Amino acid sequence: MRLFIHVTLCYTEKNVITLVKKRPILTIILLVVVLLLPFLGVMEVTIMEARNFITAREMLTDGNWILTTMNGEARYQKPPLPTWLTALSAMVFGIKSVWGLRFPAVLMIMLLGSMLYTLSRKLTLDKSHSFYNGLIGITSLYVILIIFEAPWDMYAHTFMLVGIYGIVQVFRTAETDWKYILLAVLGISCSVLSKGPVSVYALLLPFLISYGIIFRKSNTTKKWIQLSGILVLGLVLGFSWYLYVRYADPEAFATITSKETGNWTSYNVRPIYYYWSFFTQSGLWTIPAFIGLLYPYLKTRVSNLKVYQFTLLWTLLVVVLLSVIPEKKSRYLMPVLIPLAMNTGFYIEYLVRRFKELKDKRETIPVYIAFGVIGLAFIGAAASAIYLLVIETSIEVPMVSYVFAGLLTVIGILLLKKLYQKSIEGVIVLLMVGLVALVFGLGPLHIKNKEVSKDHFGFDGFFKEVGIDKTTPIYAYKNTSPEMVWARGEKILVIEDLSDLKEGDIFYIIDCQECEESIENDEQMSKFKYNEPYFINLNYEGLEYKDRKAGYVYKLTKRE
Repeated sequence: MRLFIHVTLCYTEKNVITLVKKRPILTIILLVVVLLLPFLGVMEVTIMEARNFITAREMLTDGNWILTTMNGEARYQKPPLPTWLTALSAMVFGIKSVWGLRFPAVLMIMLLGSMLYTLSRKLTLDKSHSFYNGLIGITSLYVILIIFEAPWDMYAHTFMLVGIYGIVQVFRTAETDWKYILLAVLGISCSVLSKGPVSVYALLLPFLISYGIIFRKSNTTKKWIQLSGILVLGLVLGFSWYLYVRYADPEAFATITSKETGNWTSYNVRPIYYYWSFFTQSGLWTIPAFIGLLYPYLKTRVSNLKVYQFTLLWTLLVVVLLSVIPEKKSRYLMPVLIPLAMNTGFYIEYLVRRFKELKDKRETIPVYIAFGVIGLAFIGAAASAIYLLVIETSIEVPMVSYVFAGLLTVIGILLLKKLYQKSIEGVIVLLMVGLVALVFGLGPLHIKNKEVSKDHFGFDGFFKEVGIDKTTPIYAYKNTSPEMVWARGEKILVIEDLSDLKEGDIFYIIDCQECEESIENDEQMSKFKYNEPYFINLNYEGLEYKDRKAGYVYKLTKRE
């Protein structure tokens, strides 16, 4: 069996290398497909996902495509383009399909990887080097994790990368080519329609500064005039939604805009050095990413010094510009992963080209650590599966997980062997195959344990358990969580005063689990009959418990 797996993996390695050399973009897309699509709907819906999914749902149910809403209230914090794409996907796959709602974001990752490759090629890097850039981009830790948070950062920065590619084409094409001008305008406008000026500031501005400094000799006045036209038209089209909403609903728009602007200086304020560990966001590429930033070391080793200087300056400027904004969150580092992937690719390309010749331990030991830890992690993950089988018998493990655990063990061993043989190209292939095996090993395990307890969670399980009639009105007292509204499947009207209840004689009130002001302390409760409340819990076993995902449901009847 082990020999069969070994032969299969060796055959796979050769075929993957051949595919990469012939079809690098196809390889990037296929890798995203096998890593993300099979178990895309498995993870629980997060609070940010719930907000965005609710808005998409109300586009379909209420027709709020322009004046967007969440739980029936205006939600103008984010532009609507990603929500439009999510709603269109929901029309195809169903509004309750979490897989379908997440699908457009996966398409963005495919586009991100493809554009990283294409832009790298335009900057005169060879096919293999450009492929490494795309590969690093799509497998960076936060690029993957951002799918399950559903912020619109992925859309904004991917569209901006399309716009940047169009700008590079404009600068590097002797004659005026309108298709690239239109592509640049489209990319910039779609980015602004995804998350306002965020990517203009965090990705485009540092790109323009870096490109202008490093390639200043090749830039003409004519090209800068064309760029000015691109920026003006792209920004006007992008901000058109804001202008319309300001005109159509000025009061709500002003209130929301004031609050959002205030957050920049008063919400999640972090010290200026908060982002200094930005390279760790690349996950398994952390050590190569850090070494790629060491200009004195790499400047004599890279294949194209000028492009390396450009990607390094672009990366550092993104970090600097993000650092001066008081409000800071980990996900705001998403744009830095784009130039960082290109910058890290120079180090990976150098290792593929020269690692077998290196003798200096100061150069080899970091490589052994970087990839050796991953090989050992693959073996450790497989050992954990065996532990669950032998020791933790209470946890039900599907047989397919054991199959992939065995495969992952062999991959880990072969990866360490390739590393010992100094075949970095082979290490990278096995790294990708190992990630796929890890996903297919953990995915069924999560599904199995979710199926065991699914009837006890969510609104469907709750209604089934306590026998509540779904047609009876349900309201929320004072406030409610996005996860609760999403799980309900429709809007939950929030009431501030029980005297506002006019609809019918019998209704249910959801009260949060640890509210400072409980419904039972409300003066209006004397007008109603109510029994011991039902406890509703949307938290799944094995995950961090969130108070906002649990609460009490009161059945109220108006007194005569």
